[in-house]
Amino acid sequence: MPNLLTIFRVIFLPFFIYLVLQPSQISRMIAFAVFVFASLTDLLDGYLARRLNQETEFGKFLDPLADKCLVLGAFIVFVFLSEQIQVWMVLCILGRDIMITSFRYLAIYQGLSLQTSRLAKVKTAFQMFSIIIILISFVVLTVPEYNLINQQYHRALEAGLSHWDIAGSNVQRFLHGQYDNFLFCLSSFLPYYLMILTTIITLGSLLRYLFTNYRLLQGPIPVIRPRGEKTGGRGSGRGGLTA
Repeated sequence: MPNLLTIFRVIFLPFFIYLVLQPSQISRMIAFAVFVFASLTDLLDGYLARRLNQETEFGKFLDPLADKCLVLGAFIVFVFLSEQIQVWMVLCILGRDIMITSFRYLAIYQGLSLQTSRLAKVKTAFQMFSIIIILISFVVLTVPEYNLINQQYHRALEAGLSHWDIAGSNVQRFLHGQYDNFLFCLSSFLPYYLMILTTIITLGSLLRYLFTNYRLLQGPIPVIRPRGEKTGGRGSGRGGLTA
């Protein structure tokens, strides 16, 4: 059952992407509901795996992979829907996941476990929180209203301003009450700052992983430093790790 819920989370992703890309507020509402339901299955499958004593190596491999697919799928879609979400932000998140997945495979190759930290859980929680808030901004505004925000960013970028300048200007307008629509004004800068914070926390999580698991780089590495190969007088890579 836990693995089945995890697989469902992957299956939901194409439906979520299709719905959120539709120029219809109703479709985006359904997409929001699909994402929330998929996120809840992440909590449920872990609980069931522990409760029913059904934790398996396949489940441990599939669960984080499904999470990454869901999160990255949402962020990539946001790049096409919102001028506030920049490609470099999503590339940082993607790069971090690729590196951590590589480290996970390296740990399996060396017969070790990857040490995790609380920051990784904070990163995942904040990513989910950011996605939900951004999706809410798609839901509370009509498609034409959100297009107005995109047009504002597009025109300002063409005039030579940066995303930081545009978002900062919208914050000032919000703080001084210079708006007709509260939710419209809030949506004109909140997704940008959420993505900035998400990217910073994600990169911080990567640095924490590298610092905690740097010894994996001293052990055997496929192709580069296979098992049994001597490394700098330390004996085999695995011997260096246990030391």
